[in-house]
Amino acid sequence: MPKTGSKTSIRKALISAVMLVTALCLSLSISISTYLDVKEQKQLLIEKLGILAEIVAFNAQITLIFDDRKTEDKRLQSFNNIELVKNIHIYAIDDITNKPVFFTSYNASKTPPVPLKVNNIEELLEPKISGDYIELIKPVVYEGKVEGYVYIRGGLERLNRYIQRKIFVDICLTIFVLILVVFVARGIQKRIASPIEDLSLLLQDVSKNHNYNARANKNNIEEINILANNLNLMLARTQNQLERHKADKLEIKQLNQSLEEKVNQRTIALREANQELLNTLERMHQYQNQIVENEKMASLGQMVAGVAHEVNTPIGLGVTGSTLLRDKLADIKVAFESKALTSKQLERFINDGIENLDLIYRNLNRAAELVSAFKKVAVSQDLELSTEVKIENLLRDVVTSMRAELTLKRADVSIDCPEGYTLISKSGPLQQIFEQLISNSLIHGFTEAGDNHISLSIEPKADEVTFVYSDNGVGVSSSIRKRIFDPFVTTRRGEGGSGLGMHLVYNLVTQALSGSIYLDEHVTKGSRFVITLPLKEAI
Repeated sequence: MPKTGSKTSIRKALISAVMLVTALCLSLSISISTYLDVKEQKQLLIEKLGILAEIVAFNAQITLIFDDRKTEDKRLQSFNNIELVKNIHIYAIDDITNKPVFFTSYNASKTPPVPLKVNNIEELLEPKISGDYIELIKPVVYEGKVEGYVYIRGGLERLNRYIQRKIFVDICLTIFVLILVVFVARGIQKRIASPIEDLSLLLQDVSKNHNYNARANKNNIEEINILANNLNLMLARTQNQLERHKADKLEIKQLNQSLEEKVNQRTIALREANQELLNTLERMHQYQNQIVENEKMASLGQMVAGVAHEVNTPIGLGVTGSTLLRDKLADIKVAFESKALTSKQLERFINDGIENLDLIYRNLNRAAELVSAFKKVAVSQDLELSTEVKIENLLRDVVTSMRAELTLKRADVSIDCPEGYTLISKSGPLQQIFEQLISNSLIHGFTEAGDNHISLSIEPKADEVTFVYSDNGVGVSSSIRKRIFDPFVTTRRGEGGSGLGMHLVYNLVTQALSGSIYLDEHVTKGSRFVITLPLKEAI
């Protein structure tokens, strides 16, 4: 929590602020005035002392020339009446050494003598203030020649007394002004604080007693008058709001009473509806289970019918061929036993036998292929372990292995794969998927040889990889698009199509590789399959 400052009142704050500002202004004004006045007084003393030194120097011209010390001593005694002058030295220029030597001096009453200043003449040519004294030296010049020097030392007692008197007067004036300011500030704060206190008492009364009928009085101070008007407006609005609230509360109470009756009626109706809904839901679950079982049986029946249809034809042809071969063999046996067998009859039997055996072999081989395809439909994820697969190399191997079929349909394959892209997956299922897709395009998509194109693009992402397979063939018929991945769905029934190729692709993608595949139905030409596989570890 933030620290709260010490509390104060408007009166104290106003008086303190006025007193502080006044005291600062007075202090600053008096300090500057005293400093300038003292500086001016010091300058006047220096000028006065300089004039006295020039007078002494003028009078000492003759006494120095004629070496008349007595006359000069008498003349210097006239400075007893001048409080400013404390010590005077007169130095003469020695004719032999041409250096200043002591000539005579004057010391005021109760003033001790000072040391000779013959070595400080250059320093004291300008006035020097040290402690409570002013010192200066003036040369004694006669007809352009320096005959000596006058050293004069003046006291600052009078200046100090003047400063003390001025400070005393300034302090008295400051006290008087501050007292006057206190009375003025009290009058101002009384005029301002009293209306504010009245407003504060009014708000306390409203807060404690909820007396929103109270109103603030008008005042001569414009700002406080605006505050009072706004407060009155707020109280009036609050009173109106409370009255509306009371009316609304009464209306709400009446509405609640009627609402309780409606809620009870609706609750009973809702309970009955819920019970009916539960009964309906139970019946729906029963129907759903029945529908699922029916669908399972229908799918199973469709698969059994498809298997029976596909396998029945080659087996039936094989049975027919074997029966025919047996009948011909019986005829040969009868002819052989009756010794009526001719070479022509034996030759025809051999040729017919070879033809029948070829028919039986082809159909049995077709049946074996169908059984193998049926076995592949049930894909197991444990058939192969995941390894590092270089996708571009795998795709190019698939294209190379199917080069003969591609050349027959004059189809080319383009592969768009990031260079060196490798993922952790099962190479066998991947190879089967793309072989089946290419085979599907060659058998069903490309009806004519020439200008046929297959495109394979790989789009790696953060946690998955997308394979986009597309061709520019005739596309997928709208009648089977929704069932393209169902078993035994084909448009080439009786022409070599078993209807298991795309079902095998779907099982490989979803079960062996844990991915997803769908047919893009928005393409206008050809077919487009999108395969998405999760990434275990991409390199």
